[in-house]
Amino acid sequence: MQLTVLLTQKTEYGTFWIDGFKSAALNVCKYRPQFHGTIIGFLSEWVSNDRLQAVSDFHQAGLISTLHRLGSVDLEGLEKELLRHVKRRPIALVLPCLYSELAGDAVPIIVEELKKVGYIDQIVLSMDQMTLNEFKSAASFFSQLPQRLRILWHDGPEIQRLISELDENELSIGERGKGRGSWLAFGYVLATQRAAVIALHDCDIVSYNRELLARLCYPIANKSLGYEFCKGYYARYGRRLYGRVTRLFVTPLLEAMTRLTGHVQLLDYLQSFRYPLAGEFAITTGLARANRIPGDWGLEIGTLCEVYRNCSLKRICQVDLIENYQHKHQEISPEDPDRGLMRMAVDIADTLFRTLASEGVIMSEAFFRTLSTAYQRSAEDVIRRYSDDAAINGLELDRHSENLAVGTFRKALEVACEKFVRDPHGSLLIPNWNRVTSALPDFLDRLYEAVEEDHRMVMLEGSLTS
Repeated sequence: MQLTVLLTQKTEYGTFWIDGFKSAALNVCKYRPQFHGTIIGFLSEWVSNDRLQAVSDFHQAGLISTLHRLGSVDLEGLEKELLRHVKRRPIALVLPCLYSELAGDAVPIIVEELKKVGYIDQIVLSMDQMTLNEFKSAASFFSQLPQRLRILWHDGPEIQRLISELDENELSIGERGKGRGSWLAFGYVLATQRAAVIALHDCDIVSYNRELLARLCYPIANKSLGYEFCKGYYARYGRRLYGRVTRLFVTPLLEAMTRLTGHVQLLDYLQSFRYPLAGEFAITTGLARANRIPGDWGLEIGTLCEVYRNCSLKRICQVDLIENYQHKHQEISPEDPDRGLMRMAVDIADTLFRTLASEGVIMSEAFFRTLSTAYQRSAEDVIRRYSDDAAINGLELDRHSENLAVGTFRKALEVACEKFVRDPHGSLLIPNWNRVTSALPDFLDRLYEAVEEDHRMVMLEGSLTS
């Protein structure tokens, strides 16, 4: 009776899970009565402290460290530790954001959570496609944040002049997008000389809470752990499984390439990441200065490849950020390789090919023809695995739509293969900040002044505090 009462208090796990656990626990009590007290104590702690919620595995595999989410987190304790660590390693938070996202569901949630965060020294919003009035409106909206806040307004006249100067000096930073926006924001943080750590996450996370940020920052802020780069990971599901580009494109593509090339360490390294396309990471400012990044949708894979090039593997980790991650979903756009997930897949494959080529991997036209077929086979195997995974968890999975998505991703792969064969040296990465300051020694100072001038302008209208 006591066992049943305790289990009914955990209804958020669903009747399927609870009934299975109850059946197993009752059998243990029936046939091994000496364990009855142990089980009741176990469940009592679960109900009162919730320490067993979202228990993950603790398996360490691959070439990097994995920091798991084992039970619910003592968030207050973690934040107290962070307050101590940031005395030695101050943290800047970079938020790539579109003005249109201010009207969405996620940004107000993120702002409310950030109000409670005391260990972040400064927040830099990197905002693109925004008029002057929209810039002022955004400044007013974000002024409620207590941290030192700056908005890097890409469309401002001073920033535009600086971007043009880079182009004139053959230091192009590519087209508009998250890559260029993140790179500019990193430059501003470097120019302030206020931070030792930069954390970055997207502004479309509707399931956001400050635990995500604390877990992302902690491995880098805690200097005794010795990490220089931390990548976030998480599960993405609702009534069905999400994360199609990772599940149905990146995972089988890496498997197929490993079968064709053998165990190239770069591929083994990329396969070590549980969610290589996660948009959240934390990095030391020294590594941020040395890294180049793609200016297109290959940003996440390209960042991992640059970290591999510039950082010891023992200084790299991934951390389980949150029990379930929800953000906006992209359309696949199967007929248009310049939009949606199709464009993303093309850019990811293109970035991967060019990085492997720089590592000395030989890829001929025959290699790419074989790769397309090998990818298709790996993807079909992956669909079966995820279908089984969905079934045991009571989730929906439409195998027909999954196969259609794989067909689209195979087209994207073939586009990327043709693009690479046609121009193996194209799609250059954005230069790192060391190269920029070597060519233009005062550029960071002028970037800093441009952002500060825009800040002073909106301060005069009462939008922000200093």
